[in-house]
Parts: sequence; structure tokens; C-alpha cells
Amino acid sequence: MNIFRFAGDMTHLISILVLLLKIYATKSCSGISLKTQELYALVFLTRYLDLFTDFISVYNTIMKLVFIASSLAIVWCMRMHRVVRRSYDKDLDTFRHYFLILASLILALLVHEKFTFQEIFWAFSIYLEALAILPQLVLLQRSGNVDNLTGQYVFFLGAYRAFYILNWIYRYFTEQRFSRWIACVSGIIQTALYADFFYYYFISWKNNAKLQLPA
Repeated sequence: MNIFRFAGDMTHLISILVLLLKIYATKSCSGISLKTQELYALVFLTRYLDLFTDFISVYNTIMKLVFIASSLAIVWCMRMHRVVRRSYDKDLDTFRHYFLILASLILALLVHEKFTFQEIFWAFSIYLEALAILPQLVLLQRSGNVDNLTGQYVFFLGAYRAFYILNWIYRYFTEQRFSRWIACVSGIIQTALYADFFYYYFISWKNNAKLQLPA
């Protein structure tokens, strides 16, 4: 494992911890897209089908379990917790996320590295993750004002993918048979989707002001 991969994993983990902190400390999920969280849960469940068949390392196994468990816990809280679910912005979270699922599945069937069950669902999870943030970004744009913890959650989530791009570049130059081009292209698209958010996040940080996104 290289430093960029580790940094990516840690920023991803921090983003989840920030979101869990927001939900459990404030007993609120205001500003958080349930649809994005459901998409991430689906991403991890389909990507880590090899969890009980292929052992890579203890670190790898623990991270997979953490991402699956945390994503399911967040979805459960937003749907089932009697206090948290009351703060869900259902009227703002109207992105038709099932179109993203359908598009990702079709693309995975057409463009993949190997035509096997696990590889198809791995490709599906990569494509879906690249688009999963869209409902969240749309919700934030509609609400305008973004609270501090939600802004940090989205920032660390975007930073995680940016570090993974550096990881892939590093692996391309140091590994003889690095062929995860599907992940590379999808990761670049995913990071590009954050560009507008990063711009306004930087402006708010520079001016020490509350993060606001244009409607």
C-alpha cells in the first residue's frame, strides 16, 4: 500500500465519522441526502462481494466491514430512528437516483474487465460511486446554506477520491500490470463533480464565512 491509498482511505473514513458525529450528536440528518447514502450502501455491498472468499489483509478486511456497516447504519438512522428521521429533508431530496442505478448496471454489463459475476458488480459499484454524490450535491444546492459538519463531510468525501487518483497515477508508474482503467476514469469524473463544491468551500474557508451554494 502506498501513502496516497492510505490517505484516501483515511479521508474516506473521516468523512463517515463526521457524518455519524452529525447524526448522533445533533440527532439530525438535515442537509443529508438519504438517496446518496442508499447508493453508497449499494456500492459497498456490491463491491465487496469477495469479502468472504478472497483474503488480502487484515487492514483490507476491516476497512470493508467498516464501510459496509457504517453505510447501512446511516441509512437505518435516516429511515428508522424515531428522532433523526423527522429532520430528513424529503421535499428537497427528490433526485431520481434509480436512474443512476440503472445506468450504472447497463454500463457495467457493456464495459468491464472480465465477464464474471464479481467483476460485473465491481464495475457496477465503481460507476455508481462516481455518480452517487449527485443527489447530495443537488440537495445542498437547493437548500443554499450548508452547516459546518455537512460541509466537512462532503469535503472529505471529495478529498478521498482525489487521493485515489494520485494512488492510481503512482501505481501506473510503479506496477508493471496496473490495469484498473475503469476505476481511474470513473474516479476522475467523480472528483470533477465536486469541483463547484470545492470552489465555494474554499471561498467560505478563506473568508471565514458560512458555506453557501448558489441555487
